[in-house]
Amino acid sequence: MSTRALAAEALVQVLFERRSLSAVLPQYLAQIPPSDKQAGERALLQELCYGVLRWQPRLTAILQHLMRKPLKARDADIHALLLLGLYQLIYMRTPDHAAVTETVSAVKALNKAWASGLVNAVLRGYVRDAQRIATEVDRDDAAAYAHPAWLLKAIKTTQPSHWQAIATANNQHPPMTLRVNARHMDRTAYLQALHAAGIKAHAAPHTSHGITLAQPMDVERLPGFRDGWVSVQDAAAQLAAPLIKAQPAQRLLDACAAPGGKTAHILESHSGIALIALDNDGQRLKRVGETLQRLGLAEHARVQQGDAATPTTWWDGIPFDSILLDAPCSATGVIRRHADIKTLRRAEDIMALAEQQARILEALWPLLRPAKEGGGMLLYVTCSILPQENQQQIMRFLANHPDAHEQPIIAEWGHPMEVGRQVLPGEDGMDGFYDARLIKE
Repeated sequence: MSTRALAAEALVQVLFERRSLSAVLPQYLAQIPPSDKQAGERALLQELCYGVLRWQPRLTAILQHLMRKPLKARDADIHALLLLGLYQLIYMRTPDHAAVTETVSAVKALNKAWASGLVNAVLRGYVRDAQRIATEVDRDDAAAYAHPAWLLKAIKTTQPSHWQAIATANNQHPPMTLRVNARHMDRTAYLQALHAAGIKAHAAPHTSHGITLAQPMDVERLPGFRDGWVSVQDAAAQLAAPLIKAQPAQRLLDACAAPGGKTAHILESHSGIALIALDNDGQRLKRVGETLQRLGLAEHARVQQGDAATPTTWWDGIPFDSILLDAPCSATGVIRRHADIKTLRRAEDIMALAEQQARILEALWPLLRPAKEGGGMLLYVTCSILPQENQQQIMRFLANHPDAHEQPIIAEWGHPMEVGRQVLPGEDGMDGFYDARLIKE
């Protein structure tokens, strides 16, 4: 099957069956032989899938402008193929004639030869009148900035001074940022290793161990990756571990730990602690174990499956000195890495997520040792930019718990909120993250 047909089938599962691209894409990549000869086709498949999902709201608006009536549900693959064709015409360097011809050819691979004329007519119709169509479609901000209307409205409302920068950042290709394993070497030494390998990179701001590559690459090409010298982690995600001031022999809980980046960072930068990495998803928890094994940290943590909201099913009754709650959230701060969020997330999800976060906070707070006994810190983290999940969540928690107060985070990164700090997408090359530090009296 052609690469474009494979991409169309993958997109159908995301756009119409509401599956995540990370779950869908591997099965389609597996249909392209992993050889140097086919490397370009594998890269094309990924570019088409991520690109269409990144720009889907705008592409859909353009397609609606071009078609008299929508396709039937059984022809979702043709709908996806049309979006693919438009993406190539608008955002890729593919020549117009090649984009049209290759997309029409993919119709046959989908066994829908009847649609060849339709696909050809729609795409050529855009080519003939591209500027006028774009001008009309882009009168709507949701189309112009390629965001669902509900999400763009939420961003405008909560970030009136930054909404355009946020929306623009969400549509960019994200940088590839690394975290050097402090148990192996420091950042300077690894930068030298990269330079020796001909890989351009620079230190990531606001981090002690972060490095941003000039160009993304396969992790297998990174010096010492298999030996645990380095991991892939956005700079904003690297801000959490330094906020935890754990002492040797103290007991820590990393709740909702998968896939394990923050777990590993805590262990790399803290010695002699007893850490439990907890997650409810067995498959994702397996990745935590694999990550710790590669980094040589498996013996320093206990990987535990369990629901953070129901400690009675997994807690041994011994209080924790510190808790990191990397709360489940809308992921609206990492859209540039997970473009399918624009398609999969719904406005009604935000309230449900906020309620889940509140349940977890309520469940974990009693597990925390008070500050007067030497512990008492809970670090709340999300990769969201929405206040319902961030400062409003924490302000409500503080109002309901007289034994809790904020320990302000004094830093050069992000924006101080009523409670906690917010990094917005794209700022200093980072993803959007929220951090708040609470102390239990």
